[in-house]
Amino acid sequence: MLAQETLKQIGVVAKESGIPIKTIRYYEELGLLKASGRTEGGFRLFNSDVFARLNFIKRAQSLGLSLLEIKEFLNVHDQGDLPCDHIQAKLTDKIAEIEYQIEQLQVLKLELEGLLSGWEAVYEIPENTICPIIDPT
Repeated sequence: MLAQETLKQIGVVAKESGIPIKTIRYYEELGLLKASGRTEGGFRLFNSDVFARLNFIKRAQSLGLSLLEIKEFLNVHDQGDLPCDHIQAKLTDKIAEIEYQIEQLQVLKLELEGLLSGWEAVYEIPENTICPIIDPT
């Protein structure tokens, strides 16, 4: 006979994972986690696999993936498949996004450096101008 798995209340999951109860509830509401049931008092109960899912969610978020993207990967996993190909494609897209953001930041940096290199003290207060150096009229 197989040993019955011990279900953990949401408070225990929160304490052991370091993730607030409110966040765990939110993840469940989004469909990232599934409670295995409830206690007589109404507390959510989770299987021990909740820790692997929480770790995956946090790691994926740290890589810049949205909760919606993470949910798609977990859905693939829940259907019995590995979501690695999907994750690889999404991470490749993230790299392209980051490269674009870096380019945009470099353009902004050059613009700011240009403004600062020509900075002069302003002694007149032009009408309807807050700062004539960044808002020349």
